[in-house]
Amino acid sequence: MRSVQDALYNWLTIKVVAEARPDDNAAQETYELFDSMLKEDHGITSVVIEKREEMYLITYDMQGITKSTRFPTELIDCYLDQMNREPEKFQNYPK
Repeated sequence: MRSVQDALYNWLTIKVVAEARPDDNAAQETYELFDSMLKEDHGITSVVIEKREEMYLITYDMQGITKSTRFPTELIDCYLDQMNREPEKFQNYPK
């Protein structure tokens, strides 16, 4: 993943799913993959997430500099919302 913005978007989206589905091994493994990409590929540490009504606010350290970005909640939550609406399409893969 080339851009930090894309990496954070994907990381946050799967983090929301993994937290909502703690017994889903595939979700947990995917989260771990994206988390390691943030750290190893982009040098990101100390991520803080603040969910507000309309936005997720993300504050993070990247190579010693504190930065922030935001994503609309509907953009981040849409995948989990779809999983909840159509659970038959999203099998849970426990360990």
